[in-house]
Formats: sequence, C-alpha cells, structure tokens
Amino acid sequence: MILSGKEIKNRLGKDIIIEPFNEEQLNPNSYNLKLHNKLLVYEENVLDMKKDNKVKEITIPSEGLLLEPNKLYLGRTVEYTETDRLVPMLEGRSSIGRLGLFVHVTAGFGDVGFKGYWTLEIFCVQPIRIYPNVEICQVYYHNIEGEYDKYISGKYQNNKGIQPSMLYKDF
Repeated sequence: MILSGKEIKNRLGKDIIIEPFNEEQLNPNSYNLKLHNKLLVYEENVLDMKKDNKVKEITIPSEGLLLEPNKLYLGRTVEYTETDRLVPMLEGRSSIGRLGLFVHVTAGFGDVGFKGYWTLEIFCVQPIRIYPNVEICQVYYHNIEGEYDKYISGKYQNNKGIQPSMLYKDF
C-alpha cells in the first residue's frame, strides 16, 4: 500500500522525516524533492567496478547549467529524509522526464531505516539546462509487512552529500 499525501504529512516526525519540509511540495501520494546546487561527474572515460573511480564536483549556477547527452551526472536532493517502518521509493517527476531528463534511472528502491540525502543518477537524451532547487523527483512510501531489519549499511547510510558508487567495497 502506498501512503497518501495526507498520511505522509500525518507521519512527519514519527515514521517520516523530511527536512526541510514545505507543504507546497506535498502531492496526493508523494512528496517532491529538490535538486541541490552540486553535481559530481566521473573523471575517467572508462569506469571500473572494482575501483574507487575519481569524480569532480560541479556547481550549478543560478542561471543554470547545460547538461551534455550520454553523460552521467550524480546529484543529490536538498532534503534530508529518514524513514521507520516504511519503504521509501524515489521516482523522477513526469514533467522532468518529458524533457528527456532521467532522474534516478536505477536504484529508486530505498530501505527501511534509510537516513540521508538521496543521490540522483541524472542522464539526458539531448542537451538540457537545469537549475538548482528545481523539484526534480518525488519520494513515496510503502508499508512493509512481516519482520524486517532496518538498513544499517555503512556504504550510504547517514550520508552528507552526493555518493558515487561504492561497489568496489563489495569485492
């Protein structure tokens, strides 16, 4: 079952934390999250799953930043979120997707107990200008049935910024 927008609001401070929270970003069954003004891009042309691939930071100026097609950009949400007893899910907004900008192409499935900022996998099919603080994606919540363990992984839990892949730690 997906929580309604009203239920998301009712559970704030209990099972759900969204900071900062703005009621204008609340939808009938989700909450819009904004794009922070920083991005990461990988510096190498060929990435290696077994390596800590080097990244560089880019600032999105208020007048916007032109993204190149076929290049992966990692961003993050302005909002910090936490959940307890719920499964958070992240999706791009349809208005953003209709411009050919894909946000969080994979891994939109959160874990019970996740605490942190959402790292966004941003990819465009044609050049597009993006801006900081745009409502770029939405988080929604599922109830969970049965016994479960809270997410406690050291890789991405309690992050403070954009998280490049840490898959190399699995090898």
